[in-house]
Amino acid sequence: MDNITVIDLFCGAGGFSEGFRQQGFEIVNGYDYWKPAIDTYSHNFGENKGILTNILNFKDNVDLIEALPDTDVILGSPPCVSFSSSNRSGKADKSMGVTLTETFLKIVAVKKFHPNSKLKAWFMENVTNSTNYLAREYNFQDLGLYEWAKKYRISPTKVAIKIEGNSIVINSAEYGCPQSRKRVITGEIISKEKLIIPEKTHGASADIFEPNLLQFKTLGFLKSKLPKPNEVFQEQLVNDPLYSYLSIKQSELSDHFYDTGLYECEWKNSRFLKINHPYMGFMSFPENETKPSRTITATKIGTSRESIIYKSEYNRIGNGEFRTPTVREAACIMGFPITYQFIGSEGTKWRLVGNAVCATVSRTFAGLVRQELKLPVLSEFRIQQTVNLNGVHNLNTYTAKKFNSTPKRAIGSRFRRHPFKEGNLTVTLSNYDIIKNDKEISKWLTSIQYGNGEGFPHDIYPDNFYKDLEPIISKFENGNHFLKVINNGFAEKIANSEFLQQMYEQQQNLENFLEPTQLVESVANLINDIKFKEPLYKPTDNSIFKKELIPKKQILALYAINKISTKANCN
Repeated sequence: MDNITVIDLFCGAGGFSEGFRQQGFEIVNGYDYWKPAIDTYSHNFGENKGILTNILNFKDNVDLIEALPDTDVILGSPPCVSFSSSNRSGKADKSMGVTLTETFLKIVAVKKFHPNSKLKAWFMENVTNSTNYLAREYNFQDLGLYEWAKKYRISPTKVAIKIEGNSIVINSAEYGCPQSRKRVITGEIISKEKLIIPEKTHGASADIFEPNLLQFKTLGFLKSKLPKPNEVFQEQLVNDPLYSYLSIKQSELSDHFYDTGLYECEWKNSRFLKINHPYMGFMSFPENETKPSRTITATKIGTSRESIIYKSEYNRIGNGEFRTPTVREAACIMGFPITYQFIGSEGTKWRLVGNAVCATVSRTFAGLVRQELKLPVLSEFRIQQTVNLNGVHNLNTYTAKKFNSTPKRAIGSRFRRHPFKEGNLTVTLSNYDIIKNDKEISKWLTSIQYGNGEGFPHDIYPDNFYKDLEPIISKFENGNHFLKVINNGFAEKIANSEFLQQMYEQQQNLENFLEPTQLVESVANLINDIKFKEPLYKPTDNSIFKKELIPKKQILALYAINKISTKANCN
C-alpha cells in the first residue's frame, strides 16, 4: 500500500498535513476559507492542492460531502478562537466553534459509514477545553444525517462519532517539538474503533519515572542551531535545527534576517505583566531558554503577558534591547522544516504559523496509522529538500530597525500600575476606580489591594494622605532620606493630571516630566534599594492598614504613589 491518502479540513498553513507528508502520506487536498492559508498550502504541497471554501458549506449539503475525495485519512483543525480560555476571559460565544466542529464530524461520519468507505483514520485538533462544549457522542440524527442514514439502512440513532474516550490532551514538547503546546486530539483508528494514544518520545532529563525518554528540545537548543537574525548576508549552509539531514544556503533561509526589536515602552509593559502582574503569577522575562518554548500564539505582539520575548542580538539599551521571535524561529518552534514557506505579510505569516498544528505531533499520529496498516514508521522523514521563494514576500532585510516612531496609546486609555507585590499587598496608581471598573478615566487615584482578585478588601486613599505617613516613615531606617528624595527631585517630575495622561498615551516623557509608568518604576527602584533591618511594621491601629503587620516597603510605596496622585490632581 504505497499511496495512503489524506484530506485536511480547516487546513490553515498545513501543519497537520506536513506531519503526515513526513510519514509518506499522499496529500490530496486542503480546505480553508482564508486565502493566505490556501496560497500557503498550495505553495508547499503543490499547485491547486489548496481549495478555497467555507467548511460551513457542507453543513446542510450531504451531496457536497460525498463529492469530497475519498481518502484513507481525514484531518481537521476547526478554528479555536471562541473556545480559547484567553478569549474574553473564556466568555466568548462558543456556538460558532461548536457548529464548525460538528460540521467536521458530520463529514467524517458520512465518509466513515458510506458503503464504499476507504477511511482508515480521522483526527481533529483543538484547544484543550474545546471538548467541554461538545457532546460525549453523536448519532446520525444529532449530525443532521437522519435521511442519509435511512438511505443506507443505518439506524439514525446509531452512534456515529464518539468524543468521550477518543480524546487526549497532547503536549507537543513530549513528541520532539521545542515548544510546550497543549492541544486536544480527538479521533479514531477505524479498525480499532478508538483513538490510539501514542507513546511519549521526550521528557525532562530528571524524570525518574520515564528515564528512557529523550530530553526535551529546548528553546535555547533551537535558537543555537539557527543563525542569529542580525548576521550579515553570506553564502554558507544552514542546517535545519529539527531535521539534521536538511541543509540550505543562508540566502534561501527566508523570514529570519530582520530586526524584530521592540520599543522600550513595549517590552517594559510585557515585563511588568510577566513579573509583577496585579493578580497572576510570575513568568520569565526574557524567556527561559533552558525549557521548551511557551506556546506560539496567532497574534504577534510584544506588549502582553503572553508575548514571547528574547534578548536582542543587537547591543542596545532601551529601544530594541529585547525582541520578539522571527517568523522563521516561530515556524521552527512549530516543527516546520526551514524549506517551508508562508505567503503574506509579517502579521499574516505569524497568524499562519501560530494557528497551525505542530508537525511533530501530526507526524506521531501518522506513525500510528502506518503501524495499524502494517507499514514501517519512517525514521528519516520525507521533507521538501529545495526552497521555492517564487511569490514569497521574504521578510529578510539584513538591516537594523530604526526606532523613530514610538507607538501611541488610544486617547483616554486607562492606567493601572503598582511598584511591586509584597506581603500580599499592592499599592496602585490608577486613573480610574479599579473596584467599580470604571470604563472612563477620571482623576488619578491611590489605592491598596489586600490580596488578589474579586472579593478582597480594597481601599482608596484621598489626596494629601501621604502627609499622615511622614511621622511613621521618619522613624524607619533611611526613612528621612527617602522623604528627602521624594520631595526634592522626584516630586518635580510629576506633571499635572492632563499632561500625565497625555504622556501615558504618547508613551514618552515630555519636557522634564516622567510619564506614569516610569514614575511608578522609579518608585519601585528607589524603594527596592533601601535595606531594612526589620522589614515589617506593626501599626498601633488599623486606621491606615487592614493588617497587623505591613511591609515597610509598602508604606513607602503608599507615600510615593499618593504623592504622585495628589500632585497630579492639584496642579
